[in-house]
Amino acid sequence: MDGFVADWASDQRAFKGVPWGKAMMWIFLLSDTFIFSCFLLSYMTVRMSTTVDWPNPSEVFALSFGGEPIPLILIAIMTFILITSSGTMALAVNFGYRKNRKVTAILLVITAIFGATFVGMQAFEWSKLIADGVRPWGNPMGAPQFGATFFMITGFHGFHVSVGVLFLLIVARKVLKGEYDRGDKGYFTSRPGNYEHVESMGLYWHFVDLVWVFIFAFFYLW
Repeated sequence: MDGFVADWASDQRAFKGVPWGKAMMWIFLLSDTFIFSCFLLSYMTVRMSTTVDWPNPSEVFALSFGGEPIPLILIAIMTFILITSSGTMALAVNFGYRKNRKVTAILLVITAIFGATFVGMQAFEWSKLIADGVRPWGNPMGAPQFGATFFMITGFHGFHVSVGVLFLLIVARKVLKGEYDRGDKGYFTSRPGNYEHVESMGLYWHFVDLVWVFIFAFFYLW
């Protein structure tokens, strides 16, 4: 409690000793939390207030193998991939602290590949729904609000993952070239020998994964 009071009562700056980039990432994630919360609350409101039957996720998101539909198989694989990417991201941060450039860069690239695979599978999911006639303004399988809420929320999350993939590759390149060890000037700069940008990317990526857990629960299990 003494430390908490000292931080917030500081006449110079709050959270002394916290890197500026890391603090800004936390503020950004807090604002993003409010946005996703509003989206999901809106979805809950629409879902509970509509008088038209809501599509059954087990049927809408099923894929057929050998003529037999398997409910949510694609979504399960997507979730597994994204959760696995959190593990590789955590390892990248760990090896970043150890200043192991090669392993950190490899793990960042692997995480980006997982993210790109997730986005590709999400694009396939969208194309399947569009082929079935689902649109943001209509839905032949039930409540018309389904298409609007689904494309908005999953699209917004997919955009976050896509941006994360791009920045993961940028940070991986800088790590591999040793720019953080030397403290080279330019975008995403840091103090020499400091890998705080890897940790900031880790915060962002774990947040994206956590949001997907809520989307998975609301859209595919409810």
